[in-house]
Amino acid sequence: MASEIIVDALPYIDQGYDDPDILEVAISMVEDEKRNYRPSKNYLEHLPALNISVFETEIMRAEFNRLERHLPVKIMNMKRYELLPPPAGQLSDMSAWNDCLENAMAQLKNQATRITNLRLMKDYNIDAWKSYLEVLMTCITATQTQVTKLKKLIKKINFQHWNVQLQIAEQLRELKANWVGLVNKYYEIELACANFEKQIRTYESAKPQRMNTAD
Repeated sequence: MASEIIVDALPYIDQGYDDPDILEVAISMVEDEKRNYRPSKNYLEHLPALNISVFETEIMRAEFNRLERHLPVKIMNMKRYELLPPPAGQLSDMSAWNDCLENAMAQLKNQATRITNLRLMKDYNIDAWKSYLEVLMTCITATQTQVTKLKKLIKKINFQHWNVQLQIAEQLRELKANWVGLVNKYYEIELACANFEKQIRTYESAKPQRMNTAD
């Protein structure tokens, strides 16, 4: 493929990575690439659209709306928990006293329910919490196992890269030595050709003088 990027770096063979000058050049090249690179593909297009409100409840939405409008927090109304007698003008009204009595009974029932819930929590909440912790530990163990497998896979891949690069290192050194030898021979031939050309020009320039001397 024409668009395929071939990475020719050989970190297990190449030298000079610790050289500050080379590091500076490499960082400069990366920064230039970052400035010039313009992503042409949405790498998240295969994922569904993000729904950030999927876990919101009506209470949460109301609170978010309050925060956006910078409204104060509503103070909890405690009047429903008060046991007040009838108003001064209804002290002799039997129905008003019945309403107050029903309110007191409701309050008493509510407090009794709270006590029951606290007793149930005391008896069973510890076991429920232990069960939750067991599930949480199972998730942690599974995640750690997956991380360990991924680390082993990364080490395996890195070892394969190291092994392959070491196998071709000697071949690369031979090819480099051959290349250097060919380049030296090329320059030797170039130098010889230049000397021959110089000798030819010298001979050509001296030829008319020899002919005149012969005449």
